[in-house]
Amino acid sequence: MAQETSEGLIASAALTLKDIAREAGVSLATVDRVLHNRPGVRPATVRRVQEIIARNAFQPHVAAAELARGRARRFAFVMPTGANPFMQQIEAYLGEMSAWLSARRLNVELINTDVFDPSVLAASLEALSGEYDGVAVVALDHPAVRAAINDLVDGGTKVVTLVSDVPSSRRHHYVGIDNIAAGRTAGALVGRLVGQKPGRIAIIAGSQGLRDHAERIFGFNQVMGSEFSHLDILPLLEGRDDDDRSEQLISRLLGKHPDIVGLYNVGAGTQGVANALTEAGRGKEIVFVAHDLTAMTRRLLLQGTLDVAISQNPGHEARAAVRVLLSLARNEPILSEQEKIRIDILMRDNLP
Repeated sequence: MAQETSEGLIASAALTLKDIAREAGVSLATVDRVLHNRPGVRPATVRRVQEIIARNAFQPHVAAAELARGRARRFAFVMPTGANPFMQQIEAYLGEMSAWLSARRLNVELINTDVFDPSVLAASLEALSGEYDGVAVVALDHPAVRAAINDLVDGGTKVVTLVSDVPSSRRHHYVGIDNIAAGRTAGALVGRLVGQKPGRIAIIAGSQGLRDHAERIFGFNQVMGSEFSHLDILPLLEGRDDDDRSEQLISRLLGKHPDIVGLYNVGAGTQGVANALTEAGRGKEIVFVAHDLTAMTRRLLLQGTLDVAISQNPGHEARAAVRVLLSLARNEPILSEQEKIRIDILMRDNLP
């Protein structure tokens, strides 16, 4: 407990919100509103609370500030349906944050939907209006989805795009890697690993409607066209991040083009692509580059079927999305360097 003098409170490590509220003659909720620049407090009261905070060099304890709120904040994470290992990792890390979330009076709810169908995804977002303080969404770059995001923002909801962005929307922040750079990295790796051998390069993505996939394809084609023009790029296939669909598409492509020397999988469905390569007897012959480190891609790297995994940290993305939403809800600055997601290049010989 802080001690009082004729000049007010004495700053100390034990100073609490209750001390500030008592000195100012206001409630804890009023102090919380002043700290986070929320409306509903008279200007004279705001000045009095701010003067006491400044005089005592007060730094509010996060948990104490949250306890002053009348209710817990609610965040929704709109994630893809299906067995996408990387997305499942993000969901698992969110589950591991339960104690951290509880200390800050945060409730995080998972909402799984078909992110490849713009009408379904837009309807899922529209249903969240007025229900949540913040929404993180793996987004499809489509006019209907963009409109649904804008409606949420206009309604006062903080919106963060996760992994895949919709930059033309009014979303508040994007959490994810630089996907053009990731695609360029994939192009450089495929080209250098194939070398001077002529042949064709196959590309399979979940959907070009996903901004992260579209940007990776753009970056990949930039590098292949400028640095490896002796290699022919086959028309893009869309596997919707599904193992069975991806396996069928690649199996047919391998049968049609025996001169394929490299393959880039832009999204998920990696196990299906690997199955097709193995069944064709070409698992060790074709340069194969994919994304994300999971138990499955780790196994494929060790087997030699997958040559390189271009990885991003799912735990970092889960934590960053929550931290960004919380900063936005509190009207606090976002620590951009802390929330920056790195691109990692993983091969069999440097697996963590």
